[in-house]
Parts: sequence; structure tokens; C-alpha cells
Amino acid sequence: MSTPTVKQGRRPTIKQVAAAAGVSTAAVSQAFNDKGRLSEATRARILDTAMELGWSPSASAAALRSARTRTLALVVRRPTDVLGADPHFSELITGIEGELAPRGYGLLLHLVAGAQEENALYKRLAAEGRVDGAVLTDARADDPRPALLARLGLPAVLLGPPDRAAAVPRIGLGHQDAAVEEVVRHLLDLGHRRIAYVAGPADLRHTRLRGGVFETALKQAGLRPYAVLHTDFTEVSAVAATQALLEPADRATAIVYANDSMAMCGIGAAQRGGLRVPDDLSVVGYDNLTLGRWLHPRLTTVDQQVRRVGASAARLLLARCGEDVEETVLEDRPRLVVRESTGPAPG
Repeated sequence: MSTPTVKQGRRPTIKQVAAAAGVSTAAVSQAFNDKGRLSEATRARILDTAMELGWSPSASAAALRSARTRTLALVVRRPTDVLGADPHFSELITGIEGELAPRGYGLLLHLVAGAQEENALYKRLAAEGRVDGAVLTDARADDPRPALLARLGLPAVLLGPPDRAAAVPRIGLGHQDAAVEEVVRHLLDLGHRRIAYVAGPADLRHTRLRGGVFETALKQAGLRPYAVLHTDFTEVSAVAATQALLEPADRATAIVYANDSMAMCGIGAAQRGGLRVPDDLSVVGYDNLTLGRWLHPRLTTVDQQVRRVGASAARLLLARCGEDVEETVLEDRPRLVVRESTGPAPG
């Protein structure tokens, strides 16, 4: 399908966008207003066409794109029940807001279900001139979002291990591999040999990084992982994974979880199954959330300073948006915080 020609200096019309995308003008409006029952593929095609033609819903949108909205976006691709149950994001948002609020900036939070919906949202936010930039969470393998936002002209910061070669700056604590090695070494020193890992989705970069280091660290000790199970970070999946690891007679004696929330669910599942933590099972989390300090037993975890990472990401993004903000450099590494949820291997 050929794209209608738009004369130089003349603003394209909604009819031209509809014709180029092969849809009705009503569908174009629905794509930008999040209404109607458009498929994600149709919505994405409309937004791509509008971007190519330089069309936006209102005559003022072009001006908005060149003006400051003093608003940054945080788009999270997680189920709503995960976001509500995981204090990780509360800590992250607290860190971001702590830098934005004093400078008169706001945070626009969006939850999306999948990649197509997330990409369509960025295109709509850019076309409507609603935000100055975006914080990207959950770095993925072959992640298309940095290139997309660069094409849209939206400054962005990606939360993840530092990478100078990345299309957009990354912010996070380095040496994640050293932290995982420290966890494995701690459990080995306690005599554990059947050590399992309950990870997040397999396409996340930190899942692959930590999982690879976990297996390598055990291999260097002449061991193999008892199991590596992937979850979607929900409470239900964390409990199901824990129960699967504790069913066999030669069950796991130690479980490392990808975050503190799942580790807390794992402790609860083990205790309901009649096991004592850490006498029968050692548990390690990842995040060092405040709740873990008040759990019984208190949670052994990896501190990756979530709130500080959020604050640093906000400062870096503000600087990229043209604000006179001194960027902060996170030179720390995650560290293991040993508490009462880990102990000598049973028997």
C-alpha cells in the first residue's frame, strides 16, 4: 500500500493516515485514545503510519513535542497483581519521585501486558508529546526499545547493568556476577549441595546473567544446579516452584530466588509444608527490601539498592532531557546481606 504524498509545509490529515494504514478515520482516533477493540497489530500499524507522516491528534501536538511537559514515563510490562504485590517497584518509584518532585516533574506510570502494547504506547506518547523521556525497566535480550525510543526522539534510560555500548544509557549496580557468586559460595560454605534457583522470565537479561553465573559457580565446585525454574514473578508461580522443589525425597536444601517477594512466598510455602527455615531449608532473596528485615526468620538477600538506582536513573534522564542536573555514578556493587534465613545444610 502506497503512502499518500503530503505537500511540504502542509500538515497531514487524519484521512491521509487512515488511507495509508488501510483503516477508517475512526480507527485512527481509537488507536490514539486507547478506545475501541483494535488488535495490537492494527494499533501498531496506525501509530507507525502516523509517525511516518508526522501526524498527531491535535494541531498543538507538534508544538508540544518541542516544549517541555515536565513529565517522564515509567512503563512496566508486568501483570497488575505482580506490581501490587512486589515492593521492588515501590522502592524504585520512591527513588525516582524523590528526584522528580523537587524539580516540578511528574511521573506517568503505565502497566502493559506485552511487547506490542508497550511499543505502541511509546509511539503514542511521542506522537502526542505527553512526556519528555522514559525510564525503561527489565532489560531484555535483543531489546528493541532503545532503538525505538531513539527513532521517536525520546530520551531514555534503561535499568540494568552498565553498558557503554548500549543505544541508551543503562543505570544500575555493576558486578552482578560477583553477587551471585557470593551467594553460591555462602551456601556452599554452609554445606549445601542441592541448591536450586527460582528465576524470573527467561527473556530478561538479568535472568540470563544471574542464571549463567549461578550454574558456572556450582560447576566450579563440581556440582550442578538442583534445578532452575522460571516464573512470571507472581506469588502463585513462586509458591508452585517452591512446592515442586520440596516434593522429592532428595529435595533441595537451599533455594535462591530472583527477588525478595518470591523468597518470602517460598518461606511461607515451606513452613506450611512442615519445614523449618533455615533448619530444613535455606532461602536467599534478591533486593534487600525493608520487609525482609522484619520477616521471621529475617531474610538473607542481595542488596542492590533499588531506591538509589531509581534516583540515579531519574537524575540521568533529567540531564538527558536538558535539565541542569549533575549525574550520579553508581560505583557500588551488590552485596550479600546474611541474616537468619540461611543456615547449615540439614543432616
